[in-house]
Amino acid sequence: MRGLDGKVAIVPGGATRIGAAIVKAFRDAGTRVMVADINAEAGRALVGDGVAFRETDLRDDNAIAALVEATKEQFGRIDFLVNVACSYLDNGIESTRAEWLESLDVNVVGSVMLMQAARAELARNRGAIVNFGSISSRVAQTGRWLYPVSKAAILQLTRNQAMDLAPEGIRVNAVSPGWTWSNIMDELTGGDREKTDRVAAPFHLMGRVADPEEVAAAVLFLCSDEAGFVTGTDIRVDGGYTAMGPERAEPAIPLLME
Repeated sequence: MRGLDGKVAIVPGGATRIGAAIVKAFRDAGTRVMVADINAEAGRALVGDGVAFRETDLRDDNAIAALVEATKEQFGRIDFLVNVACSYLDNGIESTRAEWLESLDVNVVGSVMLMQAARAELARNRGAIVNFGSISSRVAQTGRWLYPVSKAAILQLTRNQAMDLAPEGIRVNAVSPGWTWSNIMDELTGGDREKTDRVAAPFHLMGRVADPEEVAAAVLFLCSDEAGFVTGTDIRVDGGYTAMGPERAEPAIPLLME
C-alpha cells in the first residue's frame, strides 16, 4: 500500500497481541513505530529495527506529552496514531462510578489527549488516526455495560474528530473487530485457539475468530494513500457478526472458560 514507507506511527496498546500484529505490519510496510503500553516487559520485547518503546499510562497527561516528544526525538515526525489500548474493566449493572470513570478515561479520553498532543505533527504531515471500536458498540450484551458504552462513544468520537480535523488534512477512521485471537481470548481459554473458534463460530459468518493480522491489514489500509478519500467511517472486521445478529440473550464470553 502506498504512503506508508518512511512514515512514523504511535501505537498505544502495541504490546498486546493485536497491537503487535499492527506493529509488524507497519514495519513490513516501511513505517517506523513507537509502541506505547503499560506492559513494559512485552513492550520492550518488540524493540528492534524501526521499533521503539515508551512505557505510557494514557490516564497521565504528562506521560502522553512525553510519549509524543520521545517519538519526535527518536523518529523526527509523527504520521499515524493507532489507538489499540483499552480497558476491559466491566461489572455491568453493578459497575461503580470509579469503574465507569476508569473505563472512559482509558478507552476514550486517553486517545483524545494523545490526539491533542500530536495534533500539530499530524497536521504538518497530513496524517491519519485509527481508533478501535468493537462489535460491542452496536448490540446489547448481557452483563456488559462499560466496554460496549465506551466503544460506542469511540465511534461517535471518530465522526467528530473526522469533522473537525479534516480542515487540517487529518483523516480519522475506526476499525471494529469481531472476536479476535487476542490477549483476552488467550487468557480466558488458556491458549486454546481451537476452543475459541468453536465458541465463536455461531456468532460469525466466517465460523471462527479473526487473526490479529486481519485486523492489522484494515488498519494499514486506513493509514495508506489508498484510503485518501476515507474519513469518518468504521470498518467492521467482524466476520459477518453485525450482519447476522441479533446478540443472544445469554452471556457468551463465559463459554470460553468452561
